[in-house]
Formats: sequence, structure tokens, C-alpha cells
Amino acid sequence: MPDPLNSSPQDPVKVTRDDGVLQVVLDRPKANAIDAATSRRMGEVFQAFRDTAGLRAAIITGAGQKFFCPGWDLKAAAQGEGADADFGVGGFGGLQELPNLNKPVIAAVNGIAFGGGFELALSADIIIAAEHATFALPEITAGILADAATIKLPRRIPYHVAMDLLFTGRRMDAAEAHRWGIVSQVTPADELLAVARDTARRLANGPPLVFAAIKEVARETAHLPIQQAFDLCNGKTLPSVQKLYASEDYKEGARAFAEKRDPVWRGE
Repeated sequence: MPDPLNSSPQDPVKVTRDDGVLQVVLDRPKANAIDAATSRRMGEVFQAFRDTAGLRAAIITGAGQKFFCPGWDLKAAAQGEGADADFGVGGFGGLQELPNLNKPVIAAVNGIAFGGGFELALSADIIIAAEHATFALPEITAGILADAATIKLPRRIPYHVAMDLLFTGRRMDAAEAHRWGIVSQVTPADELLAVARDTARRLANGPPLVFAAIKEVARETAHLPIQQAFDLCNGKTLPSVQKLYASEDYKEGARAFAEKRDPVWRGE
């Protein structure tokens, strides 16, 4: 079976690995739109990222400087590809529904992120945007539900701002996205990937078991009242939390602090 983390020049998903960091580039001219086949390929890549011990952080970005991703390939839709198509193991774009992805993912938004492309960025843990990047949910103009954004945005930004974006389909520039906390950092276009890679390297050198616990706790408690969230976190039922506190890395953190040195994280 071919290695999903190897890509050919014709592959719409270009994959490179560098010292624990996986870089995934959506490269599907002219606009990096995603059809079902591309989505399935992205799901294979992110599933392999999840399951490969030596990979600790990932970056998702688009080829060029104009488009991150405009979402679903409407040409494929016009040819009969429906919203119920097989988009692969991770759902649309390979990230949104991939179970147990307990490693950090950075979206480096290099241009237009509309519709499913905006939702793809929202599936990452950290979003860094070029100054010229723009975001929108234009599904409303085509009579389509932006389901992932409808679920996620009202939980992350003020309700009325989320509804404005969902109801109107208007464009939001990078500065506004940063103001509402959707984007953590805005950079000049020519510095975007360097900033994303620097962030990813820092994460790759961090404690992977803690990152896994953070992601699982955040995911599993998002819908719970505070006390129930604490009860779940302390109830010895979350696998990543249990693994962390039984690990050598947990002991290593305390040893390194006592010995006044940098810890050596092994993920075990």
C-alpha cells in the first residue's frame, strides 16, 4: 500500500516532512477548491499524521498567494457530486471529523478562505493569516448550509458576529478576523510560512502527551457545564490524560525543573 505521506508532482495534496513537522499544501489549480477525491486524499494524509509517532505538528496551507481554499469544488457539484458524497475518513478537507486527532495543527491562511476553506481553517488549532487573507461563508447565496461553521463559529466568537457572517456571506479581512480572535496572528505574506514553521517547530519540540491531553479535554468537555467538565477530567476516563500521568514524560518534566535543564520529551 502506498505511503500516504509521499506525494507526486501531480498530487493535489503536496506533503513534506521536516524534523517532526508535516507540511500539507493544497495545490489544485486554479483556486485550490476541494472535490471528493481531494478530500479523501487529505483525510488519508491527516490520518497518517495522527498515527505516525515521529510527527508531532502539522501545517495546512494553500499553494500560491491568492487562494488558501475557496471550499467545495462547485464544478464537481455541477457534474453531480452531492453534499452526501464520500469525502473520506476525516470529512470534508480531511480534518473536520477525523477522530482522536490529538496533535496540534496550524492553518497558514495564505489568501482567500471561503466556505469550506474557512471551515477547514477552523478545524485547525491555531490559525495564522497573511495580511491580505480574507474569510467568508458565501453558502447563503447558493442556498447551502455552512454546517461546520454554523456549529463552530457561535461557540468561538460573539453570537451576533457569527450570525452576521453566516446570514450575509460578507467578507472579513485578516485584521477583523484577528480582532474577533479567529486568527491568532497576522503576518506579511512573505513571512507567513516562516512564522507557521517556527510555531510548528516549537510545538514539535514540546510535550506531545500534554498536547494530546489538552486536545482531548477541550474536545470532550466543550459541551459540558464547568463542574461536569472537571468531573470528567478528574474521573480517570480520558485516555490521553491517563497516559500522561502514567508516563515517563510526566516524571521528566519534574526532573528537568529540579535539575534546572530543558526537558527531553519522548512521548512515552
